[in-house]
Amino acid sequence: MTSRLDYAKASPDGYKAFGAVYGYLQKCGLPKILIDLVYLRVSQLNGCAYCIDMHSRDLIKAGLTVDKLVLVPVWHEAGAVFSSRERAALAWAETVTRVADTGVPDQAYAAAAAEFNDKELADLTYAIGLMNAFNRLGISFRATPAATAAAEGKG
Repeated sequence: MTSRLDYAKASPDGYKAFGAVYGYLQKCGLPKILIDLVYLRVSQLNGCAYCIDMHSRDLIKAGLTVDKLVLVPVWHEAGAVFSSRERAALAWAETVTRVADTGVPDQAYAAAAAEFNDKELADLTYAIGLMNAFNRLGISFRATPAATAAAEGKG
């Protein structure tokens, strides 16, 4: 895969603005692993290889088991592997990411609101929106995943 553009270098102020949101989310009070699970699921839905690679690595470094990691795409079939909050966050991530198809129905909102208070739900939605934006940058400009760079002898 050939990278098209280093968007962080091309527009550093824009990248820093996204970075500020990312920084906020790291200290917003939601567990880092929960946010990273959401980042991974959003990236899987969008097909962003760079972000899938990065967030999978982040989750493993944070102690997520491989058993749980490989079940993220089918979390709804994984039973007790995921907590009720994780399942609610992943469901919310899916409906918000697919907003054009889902319209984010009242039932989806009620399910998420049953697990998260108003601030948490707003922060979770910021995380989903941020990752959707980063996925669009990564896919559009062909950001190279670490695994690809390593396989090509560049990393």
